[in-house]
Amino acid sequence: MSLVQAAHEAEAAEAFEDIPIIDLKDIDSPDPVVRRALGEAVRDACINVGFFYVKNHGIPGETIERALSASKEFFSLPLEKKMELDIRKTSNFKGYNPVLSSNNDPLNRGDLHEGFEFGWEELQARACDEKRANDGVMAGANVWPTDVPGFRESTLGYYHAAVSLGRKLFPLFALALDLPEDFFDDKTKNSAAIMRVLHYPPQTGPVDDRVIGIGAHTDFEVSQSLCFTILWQEPGIQALQVLNKQNQWIDAPPIPGTLVVNLGDQFARWTNDVFKSTVHRAINRSGVRRYSIPLFFGTDYDVKLEPITSCVSPERPPKYEVVTAGEYVKERLKATYGH
Repeated sequence: MSLVQAAHEAEAAEAFEDIPIIDLKDIDSPDPVVRRALGEAVRDACINVGFFYVKNHGIPGETIERALSASKEFFSLPLEKKMELDIRKTSNFKGYNPVLSSNNDPLNRGDLHEGFEFGWEELQARACDEKRANDGVMAGANVWPTDVPGFRESTLGYYHAAVSLGRKLFPLFALALDLPEDFFDDKTKNSAAIMRVLHYPPQTGPVDDRVIGIGAHTDFEVSQSLCFTILWQEPGIQALQVLNKQNQWIDAPPIPGTLVVNLGDQFARWTNDVFKSTVHRAINRSGVRRYSIPLFFGTDYDVKLEPITSCVSPERPPKYEVVTAGEYVKERLKATYGH
């Protein structure tokens, strides 16, 4: 069955009621049949849901815990210290964003979370980083707090582990699209990979209140218009919800030992909406603070978002204008943060 036919069948099928779990234990298998089976599982999830969990992802728990601990210490700083790194002071949208400073859903009054955002940087800082030499409109260095010892090292440690996982996922996405496994290699040499550490204060009040953790949105990518998000959620706290086509909010609770992967608008544009960029939101009704760490993974900023040939047909013509990834990212960021 072609990708376009599979997309038409998915659009006619019943709405999803849960989110699939994909086991990555064989992601490095030398057997192409095994890898193809993994690609087919990814394909089904991307066409039908736009979200999936991954287990056996290979990131050590202690790496995540170090990043979490450093994040908690940063967010406990006085607001005036955090505001020294206000994201609106930078041209490349790196740094701190306070509570209600972003708004992903125009129907809401703001997003009830605070975050800290950073991009690629070698653990051993260098005067020149070749991977960031061609960022174009998104060029610029990270900024780091000086009041939390080890914050940079701890968060970058998890960042690089998650980036390594993201690079392993691209061949599976290629297989899912009936493309050669190396299709994305020349488009992800200097991939845009943006990480945010997030803190959600506890929230009370009605669920339909116009201030929630993160308003309903697709991942253009909560901050960047990239291909997919790799999300760590704090265990034991339900907040993430995914909207199915019956307009029902489906819970995506944290499952021990897993990460959540969801598709962003860049993949939706690239695949002519064959792959779903599904609307989702986060509401922290737990009564306690909640933390999460998303990594937004994409292509090089100079890559053109042209529809993949297998995702276009006379019945499904191209839906989007062709732009570069960098141009799309920057415009969406301006809309989110009010630049």
